[in-house]
Amino acid sequence: MSIDMQRRLFLRGSLAAGAMGLAIGAGLLAPRAVLAAWPKQAFEAKKLPEAMQVLLGGDQAAKSGDIKLKVPEIAENGAVVPVKVSTSIENVESITVFAVNNPVPLVSSFQFGEGAVGLVATRIKMGKTSDVVAVVKAGGKLYSASETVKVTIGGCGG
Repeated sequence: MSIDMQRRLFLRGSLAAGAMGLAIGAGLLAPRAVLAAWPKQAFEAKKLPEAMQVLLGGDQAAKSGDIKLKVPEIAENGAVVPVKVSTSIENVESITVFAVNNPVPLVSSFQFGEGAVGLVATRIKMGKTSDVVAVVKAGGKLYSASETVKVTIGGCGG
């Protein structure tokens, strides 16, 4: 391949990449699957049972020793609280994390495909001392585990 041909291929690829970037930036191309999955009502709920009902289809979850919730006992800064949830429950459909005393209790929800390992790790914001609740949905049933995190400096406007 000649240098002239290589240059043309490079320029054509650069132009295509630039046009794609411009289309994404202008909002002409958007990841539809991500936008369609936004659970607006669940994030608008102000109480844990209401958020659970809207997002998970029930407001009661059975306590389970098969869920391991790892959070710090004391969070120096509520703006960055590490949370790790793992479970040995079979057929996990989702893992959802709530901070009960936050203005909006729903913090995050992770949906799983068939055969996935029930494990998530994230960082959340907490406005004040609160229970952190992990709810695992598996086989259409809800299971939970909770731990209290003492927050010394709030992260939700505190």
